[in-house]
Amino acid sequence: MRWLQKRLKELQVSILFLTRLPAGTVKGNVPKISNTVWAFPIVGCIVGLIMGGSCIGFQWAGLSPIISSILAISIGLLVTGALHEDGLADSADGFGGGQDIPNKLEIMRDSRIGSYGVLALILTLAARIFALSDLPTNYQTIILIISISMTSRLVMAFYLFWLPSAREDGMGHHAGVSNLTTILAGVAFCLPAILLSGSDIFWALIGLTLMALSFGLLAKKQVGGQTGDICGAGQVLSETTGLIVLATILTNPVI
Repeated sequence: MRWLQKRLKELQVSILFLTRLPAGTVKGNVPKISNTVWAFPIVGCIVGLIMGGSCIGFQWAGLSPIISSILAISIGLLVTGALHEDGLADSADGFGGGQDIPNKLEIMRDSRIGSYGVLALILTLAARIFALSDLPTNYQTIILIISISMTSRLVMAFYLFWLPSAREDGMGHHAGVSNLTTILAGVAFCLPAILLSGSDIFWALIGLTLMALSFGLLAKKQVGGQTGDICGAGQVLSETTGLIVLATILTNPVI
């Protein structure tokens, strides 16, 4: 029973940390973020279900694919509080405008958004909107969106395991280092959705994984490791890549 209560508290912390959804108040000792990362895919499942379900639902209600996609993405941003998009914008500004690692980290901490951040947000939002609008209007599409949403949030857990903290403070540092057991537990939660997605998800996951690895290597070169912003940016870029590849596969079945 105590084991179950501990896991439920970790899930609660993950929901409160990654979304704006009501999940009550954490009582007693608050688990470290690194111990809760196994639940990140579960949070991704919730967000993906809301976003995918609303996108398909709006189209069934008679709205155009583009309008439905815009509304679905907007709902997703409201659910997450645009937490990951904020990280993407900060990372883009730091990578693009900084002269050295300390300067890049300082820019990333600045609450103001620069031109690189604006461009990164515009491009990734537009890519996700058009990718969603190209997906078929059926229940299977919802499962595919859920799979990508879950696995892209596992990327953040992987960064906490793989990359050193770039700062001696901040979210990335205080989150702690994930261990292999929590990562594998997160993978296990992703598997049912992946298996239900069918063969269409394969290349999307390949693209998502390559993007996650590429951005992780870039972050290590640019700022020396991970921060909270890096983790958020990795999630957005991975999800965007997965949706683009998925839309390409489904609209060009010969590929």
